[in-house]
Amino acid sequence: MSLFPRPALLAAAALCAATSGVFAQTKTPPHIGYVYPTGGQRGTYFEVTVGGQYIKETEDVYLSGGGAQIEVVKHWRPLTQGEYTGLRLMLDGAREKLEAEGKPKPIPLETLAEAAGVTPEQLKEMEIYRQRDADPKRQPNSQISEELTLKITLAEDAAMGKREMRVITPGGISNPIWFFVNQWEECRETEPNDDQPDPVVGSTLPVVVNGQIIPGDVDRFGFTARKGTRLVIDAAARDLMPYLADAVPGWFQAVLALYDASGKQLTYAGAYHYRQDPVIYYEIPEDGQYSFEIRDSIYRGREDFVYRVTLGELPFVTGIFPLGGRAGTDVAVELQGWNLAETQLNVHASFNRNRPIRWYSIPQNDKVDIRFPLRIDMLTEVLDQEPNDGPETAQEISMPCIINGRIGKADDRDVFKFDGYGVLEAEVFARRGGSPLDSALTLIDSDGKEIGFNDDYKDEAQPLITHHADSLLKAGLLGKGPFCLHLTDAQRKGGEDFIYRLYIRRPVADFDLRVVPSSIIARPGAHVPITVHAIRRGGYDDEIELSLVEPPAGFSLIGAKVPAGEKKVQLTLTVPPEALSEHVTLEMDGLSPGNRRQRRFSRPVVPAEDMMQAFLWTQLVTAEQWTVVVSGKPAPPIPLQFPPEPIKLKLGESTAVGARLAGKNYRADETIVELRDPPNGIRIEKISPGDGGVSVVLIADAELAKAGMKGNLIFEVFRQYTPAPTETNPKPQERRTSYGYLPAIPFEVEAAGRK
Repeated sequence: MSLFPRPALLAAAALCAATSGVFAQTKTPPHIGYVYPTGGQRGTYFEVTVGGQYIKETEDVYLSGGGAQIEVVKHWRPLTQGEYTGLRLMLDGAREKLEAEGKPKPIPLETLAEAAGVTPEQLKEMEIYRQRDADPKRQPNSQISEELTLKITLAEDAAMGKREMRVITPGGISNPIWFFVNQWEECRETEPNDDQPDPVVGSTLPVVVNGQIIPGDVDRFGFTARKGTRLVIDAAARDLMPYLADAVPGWFQAVLALYDASGKQLTYAGAYHYRQDPVIYYEIPEDGQYSFEIRDSIYRGREDFVYRVTLGELPFVTGIFPLGGRAGTDVAVELQGWNLAETQLNVHASFNRNRPIRWYSIPQNDKVDIRFPLRIDMLTEVLDQEPNDGPETAQEISMPCIINGRIGKADDRDVFKFDGYGVLEAEVFARRGGSPLDSALTLIDSDGKEIGFNDDYKDEAQPLITHHADSLLKAGLLGKGPFCLHLTDAQRKGGEDFIYRLYIRRPVADFDLRVVPSSIIARPGAHVPITVHAIRRGGYDDEIELSLVEPPAGFSLIGAKVPAGEKKVQLTLTVPPEALSEHVTLEMDGLSPGNRRQRRFSRPVVPAEDMMQAFLWTQLVTAEQWTVVVSGKPAPPIPLQFPPEPIKLKLGESTAVGARLAGKNYRADETIVELRDPPNGIRIEKISPGDGGVSVVLIADAELAKAGMKGNLIFEVFRQYTPAPTETNPKPQERRTSYGYLPAIPFEVEAAGRK
């Protein structure tokens, strides 16, 4: 096992049939809310339940990493209130009729059902509805109301680790969800196990236990252990489902407890350091029976409160030192933790297309590899040298540099002395690298005066961190110095695991990039809207050029720039004009234009999913791969064409833009457009038929938009019409079908009155 798991590569597969018809009928893409169980042992086959929405028409399932065969077994959706009421009325009607005919009371339910035409399966569904509706603790959620049963067969040599699962329907490709492939025996809970421990584990260790927590639920499991076993109980709950849209704090907050045979609690675990999932490591004092329990910290529960507990004498990493190294050098890496057979590894640090994180592995016992990340940088690296607890013993350094060190004990303080001028930026990388350190930085000048302090800095590129405990201090250096930078733990804690990586340098302009959605399904030749988010750092405010990295033939971007100062941009991905037999994994880069102060540099555009947390916040949670499927018949040509030049909008004024119809078979009075996720303050004021096309009047709201705004407009084109009356349908309703999206069109907002 590893504290730092990483998904394998996505396997190739063929995909679904196309939507028929002249127009592309809009369908809602599928959504996955959970999968249970969340993994399986390689060399076995088993069934899993996928909970979600719009998954009835699932035709295929992708599991990254290969070595798996997946079969869709069945789909299930619970009765709605209207469906239940309708069946209830049918049964009541049958009862009234039979009673009127003199049938003796009480009339058996099966007799009523037969008379009413209600099937035995419908009776079962009605009973399920009654039980669910009567449960006062249950929290219904439409996003997980449907269930899909899958049969999964894993090959003997299937790659182990964390994978991404997606389901495919004619409406699209779903969000990814984590699924684990494991080498140890897997078991599932058997209810009831709230009071008496479930015996499903027995003496089999290591083992993986899968379960679900319902409201008020406590799951207990008994097992046998021998004296001296260095037991690790590692629970995965939030690691499986990072965010739940309608749960506070936004995820399943699991807690663990370990008991002896008499029921005495031996140890308890809530969140493990910076992680929200609990871990227990405990040395067994004597042979005998033990049990552990898992529950939600405030006794919530639902079908998507799934967990996965790995139990045994397992390797577990608590810390890595150092957290990075200089590019082009060899780095001696040391691991701390439990049950580690190998703790030392020399690795060569090298860049990979400007990606600052590289992954390495150290083999352990039982064919387990510990995978861990290292940050690769270009600055000089030094090690923290004790004693350096105050100005008198401060470690002398030269900026810029990176210091790798530890806050080795409670109330420890590491102090670094240096000369400098201009603006200083000091940044701690610790919590983001798995360290429990809650850093605080204080900058002192040569007169002993505090000239800078920072405790916590929020890194928007790290959406899974719940306490942004790393520090970022910026200050002007006046005078000759020397200056002293103090690094402490804000909670006055310390230890071998309290590792840090401290950057001391001038401010660096930089950015991180995310693209959503991480999964795309499109008809051949289509233009697919995507959004790129820019997380700007160090005052970087220039535009960012976007490009695909060695794309397969037929893929291209339109509108591929994040405008200067903007945090996001919509653009379109054009896919090949013919269907592909396999999915494609794309990569995108963002490039700075460069100037006299800074050379050009690039950063990867990381795929992500926009997830809701606790009713309110949204988080860009990264996925492993940007997956695109091109399937079905080619998309029909879109009958509307806008001029190729950028659209100029006047702030507070209306701007008419003419669009030409592409053929005589299309009618202007039946052709309309809508803006997809329009930029703030930009909207369509009016659409009207024009000479040979359509006139679209756009307005830039003076209170919401601003002069200088740039970006792209994404138009979806529709045919909106009312069919001719017929004898069977004398008053037909208006219909609308989508032709699809136009390529992204650049726009710019100018000040009012500007010529």
